[in-house]
Amino acid sequence: MRTFVKERNEEVKNTNIFSPNSMNLLKKHMNNVTFKTGDHIYFEGDQVNTLYYVMEGTINVYKSTDDGKLLTLNYFETGDLFGEYPSSAKRRASDNAKVIDDSVVGIINMHDIELLLWQNRDFSIEFTKWISLSQQLTQTKLRDLMFFGKQGALASAIIRMTNTYGKMHDQKWELTKKFTHDEIACLISTPRETVTRMLNQLKKDGLIEYDKGYMTVIDLDGLRNICRCEDCPIQICRL
Repeated sequence: MRTFVKERNEEVKNTNIFSPNSMNLLKKHMNNVTFKTGDHIYFEGDQVNTLYYVMEGTINVYKSTDDGKLLTLNYFETGDLFGEYPSSAKRRASDNAKVIDDSVVGIINMHDIELLLWQNRDFSIEFTKWISLSQQLTQTKLRDLMFFGKQGALASAIIRMTNTYGKMHDQKWELTKKFTHDEIACLISTPRETVTRMLNQLKKDGLIEYDKGYMTVIDLDGLRNICRCEDCPIQICRL
């Protein structure tokens, strides 16, 4: 059985948009908090007044419904900034943030963010770009779910998994992160049984290999054809 140490492509970090000086300014205002696996940093409906920077660990941001359905929106890892910039003082969180691995998270008060925006022109421009990038990431995922069917959504999710965790070996992309059928199902909000059937079909078609949670992508272009890939920048085409 294949085993890997999980490695993430550094190019997908959503803070690459910030200059080193802007990141240093941001880190000076962080209060680092340690979270254990399974903890929630916030729940849907909580008041929004902070942003979060992952110092180490993995955070799963997801939506849930009253009947128990889950949709994973993002995985945030070391070097990622996440959270919602509120449009009003009464804005509430629209999703949940759960700790997947023991994590250290830098918490930044919104008041400090606004001071940095007012005091530093370069930070203000870069922060605006970060908001735009975050919105594009969410919009493209919802587009794939709505317009290209379950098979297209699965193909898109696998492409994003490859961009985020893939390593090229013998002309194939080997994913260094293990994904269960349940985790993949949450990425496209589809029953586990449906995901299992679609993965088996992709294996029969020679597009992927899947062994005990580890996936190898054999034909990335074939997956792109299924979801009509628009060749988005890697910072957007990520988990």
